[in-house]
Amino acid sequence: MTRVPDDRQQAEARARALRAEIAHHEYRYYALDAPEISDAAYDALVRELLEIEDAYPELVTPDSPTQRVGGAPSDLFEPVHHSQRMYSLDNAMDIGELDEWLERTREAIGARECAYVCELKIDGTSISLTYDNGLLAVAATRGDGRVGENVTANVRTIHDVPLRLRDSARPAAGEDTLFAAGGESDAWPRIDVRGEVYMPKRSFERLNQEQEEAGQPTFANPRNAAAGSLRQKDPKVTASRDLASFAYQLVDPRALGFTRQSRVLEWLRQAGFRVNPDVEVCDDEAAVHAFCESALGKREHLPYEIDGVVVKVDEFAMQEELGYTSKAPRWAIAYKFPPEEKTSVLREIRIRVGRTGALTPTAEFDPVTVAGSTIARATLHNFDEIERKGLLIGDTIVVRKAGDVIPEVVGPVERLRDGSEHPWEPPVSCPSCGGPVTRLEGEAVTRCTNASCPAQRHERLLHWAGRGSMDIDGLGEEIMTRLEETGLVADISDLYALSAEQLAALDMGRLKQDGTPVVLGATVGSKLAASIEASKSRGLARALFGLGIRHVGSTVAQALADAFGNMEALVEAATRPPAQDGPDPIALIEGVGPTIAGSVRAFFGNPDNVGLVERLAERGVKMAQERRAPARPQTLGGLTFVLTGALSRWTRDEASVQLKQLGAKVSGSVSRKTSFVVAGEDAGSKYDKAVELGVPVLSEDDLARVLETGEPPAASAAAASTGDQS
Repeated sequence: MTRVPDDRQQAEARARALRAEIAHHEYRYYALDAPEISDAAYDALVRELLEIEDAYPELVTPDSPTQRVGGAPSDLFEPVHHSQRMYSLDNAMDIGELDEWLERTREAIGARECAYVCELKIDGTSISLTYDNGLLAVAATRGDGRVGENVTANVRTIHDVPLRLRDSARPAAGEDTLFAAGGESDAWPRIDVRGEVYMPKRSFERLNQEQEEAGQPTFANPRNAAAGSLRQKDPKVTASRDLASFAYQLVDPRALGFTRQSRVLEWLRQAGFRVNPDVEVCDDEAAVHAFCESALGKREHLPYEIDGVVVKVDEFAMQEELGYTSKAPRWAIAYKFPPEEKTSVLREIRIRVGRTGALTPTAEFDPVTVAGSTIARATLHNFDEIERKGLLIGDTIVVRKAGDVIPEVVGPVERLRDGSEHPWEPPVSCPSCGGPVTRLEGEAVTRCTNASCPAQRHERLLHWAGRGSMDIDGLGEEIMTRLEETGLVADISDLYALSAEQLAALDMGRLKQDGTPVVLGATVGSKLAASIEASKSRGLARALFGLGIRHVGSTVAQALADAFGNMEALVEAATRPPAQDGPDPIALIEGVGPTIAGSVRAFFGNPDNVGLVERLAERGVKMAQERRAPARPQTLGGLTFVLTGALSRWTRDEASVQLKQLGAKVSGSVSRKTSFVVAGEDAGSKYDKAVELGVPVLSEDDLARVLETGEPPAASAAAASTGDQS
């Protein structure tokens, strides 16, 4: 467990940094399908943030990752509002944590007998299937838990998803099943099914082989491959990926007549869904343990990937008693398996030079299949890590995928050494440019100090074009490399001198069957040219982030943009020495500080960098911050609002911003100090807490009046709203 700062100011700063870091990794994972850290590392960040927010409830913000289920849905697909929220599950990372959950559940239900349903945790992507009158009507991804993406056309290509429910599953009236409440026997009611779409191991291996042969990036694991395949614009691509599914849940099963999860699974199979055969009803905790142990033993031999076991309370009446937290049901938990480990032989340690000049050692070892894919290299992070793990070239090493995602070297198997192994010698110069390398006191990273280093140039170009920076759609690794190799691009400003004709004629370094070179082509070239042109208007904050200034992430870039308004003003301030007897004005900007200010000054103190910015401006890149609306009167000062449920006119973040502009404080938790709770659709436990404490509850219409007039809501009207909601 991490130590929560005793100082509130330090806790607030750490929470803010954690939210930014978690948001970055969520974007990499959910939007780009390109995670940078393991699941375990991500979970550790979230847990640290939860500990801080538990200790300081007033620091909880509506946009905190602890207040939502998953990533935001993409705008590539039509949004679908789920009939009931799609929750994620809390994780038990070892048997001890599973036992703690079992003990909490046992204490909550008292002396009553409780059976558990144990199901394999399929390593795929969640799906919601809606059937109208027995026919598949809508298929949607989880999205943020409340709103997902409509992927119906793609799901229809998955052969084991029934397009029509089997008539043989239509129960007779009076059974403990769908029509026990008296439904018509000749028509199906509207039915919502939840399940998991996954990619079998054999299909995953075939897909990655095809990706390699086509010169495209491979997928990290079957889970990412399934998610990416499900979200293809062209259903034909999805159909070619050989996806499969398992169904495991009915939405609102008790309203349909069922009383137990085990009975739901039986009916789903009868209705035509594919249900995982490895399901067991366990009468006690010893049986749960035995199932988990058995599942771990068969993991490697299954035709699909699993990463744990889902344990659920079988009786729905008990599930309803146990209820939900803000993120997950209390009546279920996901027991996560430890990472799968294999041995290999360390052949070499090579150096990769990043865009900031960081020299990152990478272990290269004999290929080995771990967690569904073949790996042959893993980052070692820095030179100290090699020494700490005691690695020698030629060692037999233990490798795994941390969180089943990121390849990792655990360490050497020293007892297998035969004397042929030898130490690795760290480089004294940059392997890319031959320039000097240095390691600053207090830092773990060794860096190349040559600003013209080719390796840094390539990474800086990719960073500038990335989605978080200037978002030049279609400009990826392969095309950027060819632009550099053909001499068309030497720095980021050269991108804005490219014509559609030049891009269309770009030689991709491959030959067709007839021996002629493969070129980018007119269609792709014109689209890429349009994307480059569109990136000129991304604004100052994204340009600052895209420049790759050390320590300047997206949040700091926005703070600098807010403070200076345009690039010229920032460059002038950064190149003007601060007063000797006073603080650095750049360091005084909220969220900046002396370290970042020094990095900004060092960047713009380099004439080459200033020249680059000037060339960007000459070629039409707009590096100015849009003027914000004048500050509104702080009429809500001293009031604390809590938002809960889905709002139709704004997102909760948008509503929070507007409330803060009027001087209000927006909190993520309800207490006796809360002034008002705004309850949208499907308001949850925060609404219940407000009613319990007598906190006035506002409707969305009430909130609209507050934001329009700037006037605080009348307490009497708010109290009336509480009565209306209950």
